[in-house]
Amino acid sequence: MAQSNIIIENKSGAENAIQYMDENAKPAAKILKKYLDKSFLNPFIIQNSTEISTQITPTIHLSITNSQNKKDKNTFLIKSDDTAIFLAAANEKLLRYAVYTLLENWGFRKFTAKDLYVPKLKSVIFPKNTTQIHIPSFEYRVLFYPDAFDEDFRDWHKLDWHLDDFSIWGHSFHTLLPPKDFFKSNPDFFALYEGKRRPESLCMTNETVVKNVIKKMNQIISDNPKATFISVSQNDDAVYCECDKCKSLNEKYGGPQGSLYFFMNKIAKYFPKTKIATLAYQHTYKPPLYLKIEPNIYTLFCPIELNRGKSILKDPANKSFVKIMQKWGETASNLYLWDYTVQFSSYLSPFPNIHTFSDNYKFFKKNNVKGLFVQGYADVPGDFSELRQYLLAKLLWNTEIDIEATTNDFLKGFYGNAAPSIKEYLTVLTQNQENSNRNLDIYSGPIPSRNTFLTPKAMDQYDQLLDEAAMSVNEDPVLYSRIKELRLALEYVFFEQSKFYGKEQHGMFTVNINGEKEVKPGLNERVLKFATMCNEFGIYELSEDGLSPDKYYQNWLEITKNTATHLGEKLEINFLTPPTKEYSGKGSAALVDGIQGHTDYNINWIGWYGNNPEIEIITNNLDFNSIRMRFLNNQRNWIFIPQKVTLFGYKNEKWNLITEKKIVNLIEDYDVNSNEIEIEDPSFGTFEKIKLIVQNQEDLPIWRKRKNKKPMVMIDEIELYNKKISQDE
Repeated sequence: MAQSNIIIENKSGAENAIQYMDENAKPAAKILKKYLDKSFLNPFIIQNSTEISTQITPTIHLSITNSQNKKDKNTFLIKSDDTAIFLAAANEKLLRYAVYTLLENWGFRKFTAKDLYVPKLKSVIFPKNTTQIHIPSFEYRVLFYPDAFDEDFRDWHKLDWHLDDFSIWGHSFHTLLPPKDFFKSNPDFFALYEGKRRPESLCMTNETVVKNVIKKMNQIISDNPKATFISVSQNDDAVYCECDKCKSLNEKYGGPQGSLYFFMNKIAKYFPKTKIATLAYQHTYKPPLYLKIEPNIYTLFCPIELNRGKSILKDPANKSFVKIMQKWGETASNLYLWDYTVQFSSYLSPFPNIHTFSDNYKFFKKNNVKGLFVQGYADVPGDFSELRQYLLAKLLWNTEIDIEATTNDFLKGFYGNAAPSIKEYLTVLTQNQENSNRNLDIYSGPIPSRNTFLTPKAMDQYDQLLDEAAMSVNEDPVLYSRIKELRLALEYVFFEQSKFYGKEQHGMFTVNINGEKEVKPGLNERVLKFATMCNEFGIYELSEDGLSPDKYYQNWLEITKNTATHLGEKLEINFLTPPTKEYSGKGSAALVDGIQGHTDYNINWIGWYGNNPEIEIITNNLDFNSIRMRFLNNQRNWIFIPQKVTLFGYKNEKWNLITEKKIVNLIEDYDVNSNEIEIEDPSFGTFEKIKLIVQNQEDLPIWRKRKNKKPMVMIDEIELYNKKISQDE
């Protein structure tokens, strides 16, 4: 029977050659030789096609076609005849893609930028008389993960790089027409929003704005001749123009996206050969109606609020999203998508969404998505970042890969004998999330997940599985180190939840015989070790807001001191107006547990969104004369100190006004801090109950005014004291 494969033998004395057909193909030939030489006994010979008569017969031929055909701009060819393998592509980059594809077919793997797997080969084979045309699932593929910053990793995995391809990336109105240069002198250039001119966005119908933006774009394009895209996009805000002209366009074309694309079309017509990207985000999330979009506009659709715990088509709550997605597929000239694939508020916290990637990317392709920007942890290692980036890279090129087999291949190659335990860890993590039937949000974390997939029982499961993983590779320092890095996620969850649980079973504090809170023995040292290990692994940030491991440890130490011993700690507290469900924390008892809130509103703070807290304290004539209350100020998240606090006392079956305290007017302040107020009155002890009515801000201040947003007030702790008050007071 005739041999059906071309076989390149790896044995002593065997000579093999790689031939390049032109000089431009020579670098790719060198790459192929570099990797094959790592596995073969005899180094491959590289030869030019003009030298063939004096060299051995080559088995692998590389050529660049220089094709200008549009269909060839993102594809490459690997084919064979009876005796040789041929790699051909339109340019050098695509030819490198062909080389790396052939190497992967022969068992080579680039798991990370630094971790290459070289197989021990007796031979390599390729089927005879075969033609493989490799076409990507998406024409543009950006992965914003740590190893994608490495050019060789990007080439191996066939990835693009937005930082090279865009002269401006992302939100750009503030760059194209800077408020610092124009707002004071020309407020009409900017959005009229809620009756006020606002620097956060532009007026879409002001012709001078169009001229100024075009002028700025000309300069930027000239300064960046190698860039193929420029972003003309709204700022990271919900502000848009409601002047009469913009409002009319919004009504005509279905919403604020109408005036945006009216503006974009003008810009696009001026730069017909430039790829102009714009974000479909927040108020421009839906496609415009009855408006044709210019062919050189690239819409980058940003579905930020999806449930990440289920694939899109498996979540019934996504029916409206699916319709919007399908409509964008019909409306956009070029539809790209911004995919949010990690938890931005807690990089290290487990985030079980990996099982959704394959189904989602098939869905995107089916609905005419041509390119993706896949946002991960940027250059910071996070939860399973190596596995995430590897799988996502593979799916970006080919949505039809066997995701299970690809996952297993990575786990075996990257974690060695620990792979079965790591696979089980991922499986149990995902099952626990799915069984909870709760949404998985990119701005959640260990506290909201404490009742779903990060319960104490689940944490014990994960801990045991990582123990098994560590034991299986404890004699291999490299693999053992990778398990230690995975364990940082469980440590982080434990610390975060211990802050929340406080004095309870899983909390960070114990209470001594004097009623004082003390940190559990060894816990401070454990947090310090965690911070040190994060730094050693290059995890220099723990969240999108830039919290460093060292700062995390400093915050921890501050929290250990944020305790109080006061008279109200064992009193009954009743909410007369219930807090917002998502911000109800541990309930009313948390307001008098002697543990003061720090800066994270998820921990110890209780919140009321758009209404006034009314809180009743059963004091039973307790002898005290001072009440202290702490309020959180976090204006970026619409959390403000209140306008005033009013106190009533209950006796003789009647509520009596005791006093009220007005709080200073708000000022624009984006620092996150707590504000304490104290009210003293000698009559407090004469009442059976005290009622606090906290008057929330009636409206949002102008600098944070947004549609569909209300002010929130957050409280912790309420402390009761019996102070010695001097006669002068």
